[in-house]
Amino acid sequence: MTSTLPAATATKVPAQRQPAHDTAPDRPAAGPPTRLRSSRPDLILCGVLLVAILVVQGWNISAYPTLSDDEGTYLAQAWAVQQGDGLAHYTYWYDHPPLGWIQLALLTWIPALLSPESMTVGTMRAVMLLISAASAVLVYVLARRLSLPRWAAGLAMVLFGLSPLSVVLQREIFLDNLAVMWTLLAFALAASPSRHLWHHFGAGVAAATAVLTKETMLLVLPALFVTAWRHSHRDTRKFALTGAVTACALIGFSYPLFALLKGELLPGSGHVSLWDGITYQLTRPGSGFILDEGTGSYGVLQSWLYYDRVLPLGGLAGALLLLVLWRWSVTARALAGPALAVAVLAALALRPDGYLPAMYVIQALPFLALVLAGGTASVAHAVLRRRRSEAERRAVTRGRYALVTVLALAAGAYVVPRWYDGDRTAVTADANAPYEAASRWMAEEVEHPADTRVLVDDALWLDLVHAGYEPGPGVIWFYKADLDPAVTKTLPRGWRDLEYVVASPTVRRDAVDLPTVKAAIEHSAPVAVFGTGEDRIEIRRIQHATGGTR
Repeated sequence: MTSTLPAATATKVPAQRQPAHDTAPDRPAAGPPTRLRSSRPDLILCGVLLVAILVVQGWNISAYPTLSDDEGTYLAQAWAVQQGDGLAHYTYWYDHPPLGWIQLALLTWIPALLSPESMTVGTMRAVMLLISAASAVLVYVLARRLSLPRWAAGLAMVLFGLSPLSVVLQREIFLDNLAVMWTLLAFALAASPSRHLWHHFGAGVAAATAVLTKETMLLVLPALFVTAWRHSHRDTRKFALTGAVTACALIGFSYPLFALLKGELLPGSGHVSLWDGITYQLTRPGSGFILDEGTGSYGVLQSWLYYDRVLPLGGLAGALLLLVLWRWSVTARALAGPALAVAVLAALALRPDGYLPAMYVIQALPFLALVLAGGTASVAHAVLRRRRSEAERRAVTRGRYALVTVLALAAGAYVVPRWYDGDRTAVTADANAPYEAASRWMAEEVEHPADTRVLVDDALWLDLVHAGYEPGPGVIWFYKADLDPAVTKTLPRGWRDLEYVVASPTVRRDAVDLPTVKAAIEHSAPVAVFGTGEDRIEIRRIQHATGGTR
C-alpha cells in the first residue's frame, strides 16, 4: 500500500538495508500475521467462538442427522482394527486408504475399552467433536496467517463451524472430516509467518496424511503448494517447495507399496487389488450434471442448499471476487490458495457426468468460509482505504463503524434467521428413533441371536454385534451377501439361508442391484415396523427360511 506520508518527510532506507524484493508475501492493512498463542484478543475471540461451535455441534449429536451406512462402515472398520481382525470387518478391497479408520480406531479406543457396548455410530459421533474443534481453530489460525483482520478470521470460523450445513455434516463419522483437519494443518504450516523449512516439510507430511485419510484431498494439493510458494522466503523457496512435495510424495507412495508387499497391487485370481479399487472409483456410474433437474447430482446440490445457501453460494462468489481482484488486492493475493481450492473443487463438481457424493462439500467448507470472509474483508478494506484519502481519521473511524453496523444488520436480517431454523432442527430433532427401536427389538425379541443370520446395513451392524450376533456369518452387512465371495460361499442357498432382513431405507434402495438381498425382501414379511414413510425401518422375517446354516 502506498505511503500517505508527504514525500519530503519519508525516510529513505539505505540500499544495503532494504529488504529483498518478494522475500515475504504481501500484507494487507491489517498488518503481519499474529501468533495465536501470544495474542490475548485472538485467544479470547477464538475460545469464545469455539465454545459456541462445540455446543451447537454437540447438542443432540446422536439423534440428528439420520445414521448413514457410510458412518457404520467406517466405524465397523475401526472396530475391526481394534479387535486385531485386519483392516476391515470384511475383506479389505482398497475402496479407500485405511489410515482414516485407523485414526478412528485410535480416537474411539479408550471409550470402547471402557464400555464396549458403546461402540455404536450414535454414541461414537461424540469423538467427531474433537475433529471439529481442531479444524475450527485451524481455520482461525490460517485466516490470521493469511493476513485477515481479527474480525474476518472470526467470521471465517463462524461460517465454518455454525453453518447448518457444517453442523450436520461435521457431526457424522466421515473420513472427509478427518482429512479436512489434516489439510488445514498443512495450509497453516505452509503459511507459517516464521517460514522455517521444517514448516514446509511438515506441510507436506500433513498433506500426505490428508490424502491417505481420504484420497479426494489430492484435488486441493495445487492450492496448498501455491500457498507454500507465496509464503516461503525467496532465497529458500526452491528448497521449501521441494521438501514439501518430496515429503508428500514419499509418504503417499506408502499406500501402493503396502499393496505391492501384500501382492495386491495388480489384479489377479483369488485376491483383491489396488488397481481394481482405483478402477472402480474412477469408472463408477456418474450421477449426472449438477445443474440438470432430476439427476442425482442435482439432488445432492439441493440437499446442500436446503441446509444453507449462504456458505456455498457466498463462498463461490467470494472466490470469484478474489480471483478477479488478484492483481489489485493484497487480500486476494494472500488468499490465492483457498480461492484456487474452491475453484478446483467447483470445477470437478461441474463435470457433465461425474459422481457427486453428498459428503463432497465437506472438503470445500473451510475454503468457502475463508474466501467468503476474505472477500468481505477485501471489500471493506477497499472502502476504508478510499475514505482515508478523502477524510480525516475521525471520519474514517465513523465510516468503519458504519460499515460494520450495516454488514451486521444485513447478516442479522438474512443469515441469522435461516441459520437459526437449520441449527434448531439439528439440536432438537430425533431422526434416529427408528434405528434405536429396531436395534432394541433385534436384541430383545430374537431368542438365539448367536445362531441367527440377518442382513442389515452397517449403521446397525455394530449394534447387533454387541447384542450377541456373530460378526460376519451371523449379522451380515447386506452388500456382502452379493459382492463378497467370502460371504456368498456361506450362503449356498442364497436368501433361504437367512432368517431376518432389517430393511432400512438404504437396504430397500440398493436391493434393486443385489439379487440375494432383493430375493430376501421379496420372500419375507414384516414382523415389526418403526417409523413411517420412506424413513421407516422394517424388520422382516424370511418365509420358510431354514436358518442356522453356516
